[in-house]
Amino acid sequence: MGIFRTLAAGVVAATVAFSASAQDQWVEGQHYQRLATEVSASSDEGIEVVEVFWYGCGACNQFEPLMQAWKKEAADDVNVVLVPAPMNKAAVEHARAYYATKAIGATDKTHDAFYKALAEERQDLSNASTLGDFVEAQGVDREAFIKAFNSFGVKAQMQRSVSLLRGAQVGGTPTMLVAGKYKTGPVMAGGYEEALEVVDYLVEKERNERAE
Repeated sequence: MGIFRTLAAGVVAATVAFSASAQDQWVEGQHYQRLATEVSASSDEGIEVVEVFWYGCGACNQFEPLMQAWKKEAADDVNVVLVPAPMNKAAVEHARAYYATKAIGATDKTHDAFYKALAEERQDLSNASTLGDFVEAQGVDREAFIKAFNSFGVKAQMQRSVSLLRGAQVGGTPTMLVAGKYKTGPVMAGGYEEALEVVDYLVEKERNERAE
């Protein structure tokens, strides 16, 4: 019994030490910020992690492979939501394109392709026609895309995105929002991998608070 108690005590001590270390490493106001007003991108009951992105953003393009790998390992109680940032005229059209491809179930065919075309190759995809031609080249029904692109549903999603980003005071991409309460990103955290480590810390923080 003494051995088991010693082992248990060691596990508890290690857990406490880890938590203290994480708390010391990631500082509110430096590596992440608490939002003045809570926001939400979905009605899912899980711990929401929002990735705010723009297909034309070079930093988002570099961050994306890490983010995709992180999503594959995310716990079941984590709800990952992508929110395109309509932060300039071109980005508005690209955000509409994301929601349109999502509406017709085509993001698997277009998501990486959009990053390559816009962030790497700087192609001029700035209206429904050029975007329609592009998605058609990826094997997507052009007519269905254009219909979704101009739909009320996509317009409503765009309005919700603008409201979310305004509420969270998002000023650039990529930005991560956790549990509707916190904001971080590579600039604040000190790097791409560090940003995801901060997200992990904030997810665990929220999980512990919900368990209390």
